[in-house]
Parts: sequence; C-alpha cells; structure tokens
Amino acid sequence: MTKLIPSSMFFTKGVGVHKDKLASFELALRMAGVQACNLVAVSSILAPGCKIIGKKAGIAMLEPGQVVHCVYARQDTNEPNRLIAASVGLAVPADRKNQYGYLSEHHSFGETRKITGDYAEDLAATMLATCLGLEFDPETAWKQREKLYRQSGLIVQTRNITQSAEGNLRGLWTTVFAAAIFAQYR
Repeated sequence: MTKLIPSSMFFTKGVGVHKDKLASFELALRMAGVQACNLVAVSSILAPGCKIIGKKAGIAMLEPGQVVHCVYARQDTNEPNRLIAASVGLAVPADRKNQYGYLSEHHSFGETRKITGDYAEDLAATMLATCLGLEFDPETAWKQREKLYRQSGLIVQTRNITQSAEGNLRGLWTTVFAAAIFAQYR
C-alpha cells in the first residue's frame, strides 16, 4: 500500500466575486493559483518533516487535473457589505523531524482578518499543545498562551493565512478562500 505522506506544503489565498456562487469560488481559486487542481480537503495534521515552501514554488509543482490534498477554509456571501473571512492556522512543534504539527481552519462572518487569523492560529496551537501535554487555561488570552507555548520549547512556530472581504455592493457572490496545499509526497 502506498503511503501519501506530504513532504512539502505551501499557503495560498484568494477572493472571487461573481453573480453565481460557484463561479465566485472558481475566481477565488484562480487568485490562489489552484483552479486547475481537484482539491481534496483533509484533516489537520502537518506531517513530521513536511517543509513549508513558497507559493510560487508550490504552484510550479502542480499539474492541471492533479488531485491535491489540502486543508482549506472558505466563506461566501451575497449580502452587500457583509464582512467574511477564511483562515488556516499552523502550529509547528520544536521536533519537526519526528513530531507532527497541526493545521486548523476557521470561517467567519463579521470578524476582521486579524481576529479570524488569530483564532485559526490559536486553534492549531491549542490542538498541538494539548497533544504535547502542555497544561494551560483555555480561557487565557491567545497572546498569553502563545507566549507560554513558545517558552515551553515544544512549539516553535505558529502562523496563519487569512483572506477577508466585504460582500459586493451590488449583491454579487463574494467568496474568500485560504489553504495549506500539500505539493509533494515522500
């Protein structure tokens, strides 16, 4: 049996606006550079040793029609001025070679890009922290827990990619998309 363990991953995002909801999503995928791929959503694990590469290098590894595994977030609206956001958060363990990390997705209405991104990042870090046995109060503010995670020496990196937009003024569909795309496997 062939194992599909990702060896490289990249982040991308996009926004699309169109009278049709599906076409709006397609335009967001075009902006993200992954419109020619068949996206398969997977759950939230960053494989041990998976390298994070740049978007340009990652897109260059993909071929039209390729089945591409990814963790992605999407949000749509056709309400004028409605604030939407989609975010993927990442938490990387200190022992990247042997320990897996976490990815998370968050889709929101009425939250700013920063709030949505922080939430996704916090969610990924919290999942990793609990897996690593770190004790913390979940009611503590994200910035305080982020400091605790880093001081533990067990979590070395957290980040997010977030796309936000306001609904089109004429009521066209607006779609936001953010993703962690697995580009290569070992």
